[in-house]
Formats: sequence, structure tokens, C-alpha cells
Amino acid sequence: MLTGKLVLNQSGTPEFVFRVFTNAPEFQALLFTLFLLLYLMIVCGNTAIIWVVCTHTSLHTPMYFFLSSLSFLEICYTTDVVPLMLSNIFGAQKPISLAGCGTQMFFFLTLGGTDCFLLAIMAYDRYVAICHPLHYNLIMTKKLCVQMVMGSLSLALFLSLQLTALIFTLPFCGHYLEINHFLCDVPPVLRLACADIHVHQAVLYVVGILVLTVPFLLIFISYVFIGSTILRMRSAEGRQRAFSTCSSHLTVVLLQYGGCSLVYLRPRSSSSDDEDRQIALVYTFVTPLLNPLIYTLRNKDVKGALRNSIFCKSASHCS
Repeated sequence: MLTGKLVLNQSGTPEFVFRVFTNAPEFQALLFTLFLLLYLMIVCGNTAIIWVVCTHTSLHTPMYFFLSSLSFLEICYTTDVVPLMLSNIFGAQKPISLAGCGTQMFFFLTLGGTDCFLLAIMAYDRYVAICHPLHYNLIMTKKLCVQMVMGSLSLALFLSLQLTALIFTLPFCGHYLEINHFLCDVPPVLRLACADIHVHQAVLYVVGILVLTVPFLLIFISYVFIGSTILRMRSAEGRQRAFSTCSSHLTVVLLQYGGCSLVYLRPRSSSSDDEDRQIALVYTFVTPLLNPLIYTLRNKDVKGALRNSIFCKSASHCS
């Protein structure tokens, strides 16, 4: 059943509408304000990281190259979802075309997949830096760093294109179909198909394993070696610095992989669209927001660069 009013369109192709969060105007205003503020904080925070890394030569290292790449992904990732989500909070339900839904799903999966691969690359970078510090500059060259980021994007593009194309070859019965979500995500769209979807669900699990399980296992193995190396360090300051850097990365990893795994790898019989929508709010808003907060509050280099930039700018204005 469609909730709320619907903006009608006389076209004959199937169209989707998103289920509203609430029909109460006061709560709609509250949600709109909250989500808009979170989105602006995400964009500003991650933009600040990119700007600091680009403008400070001391941060022109592989770790900060990957961090700025992650920040750029987070901005694109939330921009793919949040503006459309905000436009559907107020007023009548606004239909999105089949092509529009497929486009959003493709970019959402591509950016999300690249994000997961990049977190695994960042773990490998920390493994080389901590376990093989003398060979770090020889291994983590600028060319290799760019190749790994582009390889992650290419693999995510390939998997997302295959999965999106497979899903949108399914027939959808009816003209207006309500998605119990705030975006065109795979599980809720699959549930709207009027055909057997067992093969499609199996493909989704395979893609989920490639994008989530395999990178997470690589991260886990990397951190086993990292932890072993840190415990053997004689310098207490060195151990503290290594733990601080790794704990920041691990916090983001657990939130990203944990939330996504609950949505994409959990058996359909034990999940619901309502739960998936709540979990999706975590990796749509919380993880991209925590990325700049964690890496700036727990990283002395980034904090120092930000502080210097602010002081230098203030001094130039005063002079």
C-alpha cells in the first residue's frame, strides 16, 4: 500500500516511489533539518581532509593519498543518496523512473564497493608501514598507489554494472511500486519483482562475498601481522602511535563492513526492509561523518596541518 500522496505520471513504464519516514509535518521538518545538517557536515568534513592533504606537502604520503581518496568517495557516495532522499521527505511521494532507479543503484553500488576495497588497501598500507618500514618507500610507490585505487574503482564498476543490469532485466508488475527504503538498493528492489529471484539473490551473495568478505579477511590478516609487530616494538611511543593510527582505521572498517554485511549477507528469511533501512542510515550518514572526525581527532599530522592552515589564514587576514 502506498502511504501519503502520490504525484501521478501518465507514462506506461514502471515507476518507483520511496516509502515516507513519517506523515507528520513537524517530524518531517525535524528529519529534513537533521539529515541536511549531517549531509553538510559530511561534505565539509571530508572536503577539509582533501584540501589539507592536497595543500600540505608533509601529507603527500600513501596513507594520506588513500585517506583523501576515501573522503572523495564518501562525498560522492552520500551525494548519490541524500539529495533525492531530502526531496522525498516533504509533500507528495515523487516517482523515480526505472532508468533513474537503476542509475542511482549503479552509482551507489560502485562507490560503496570502491569504499570497501579502499579500506582493504589502507590496511595493506599500514601493514607495509609497520611490518616492513625499511622497504615502505620502495613498495608503496606513487604509481602503485594510483594503480590500486583505479583497480578498486574498475573492479567495483564491473561488479556493479553486472548486478544492476541483472536486476533490471526482471519484470516489475504494476505501474507504481513502493520501495520500503530511502534509496534504490538491491534487496528492496528485488522484493518488488514479479518473477523468481533465487538466481538473482545467489548472484547478490556472490558479489557480497567478493566486496565484503574477501576484503574483510585481508584486513583481518593484515592486522594480525600488524598487532604482532606492534607488540614486539620496544618503544612505548612507537607502539602508541601505531595503535592510534590502526584503531582509527579499524573503527571505520567495523562500522562499514558490519552494517553492509547485515544488509547484503544476512539470509532474507531473517531480515526485513524496515531493518535494512535503519542499518542503511548508519553507512549512509554515520560512517562518512565519522571518517573525518576519527582521522582528524586521532591523527596528530592532520590536526597539526589543519591548525597551521587556520592560524596562517587568520594571520594573513590580520596583517
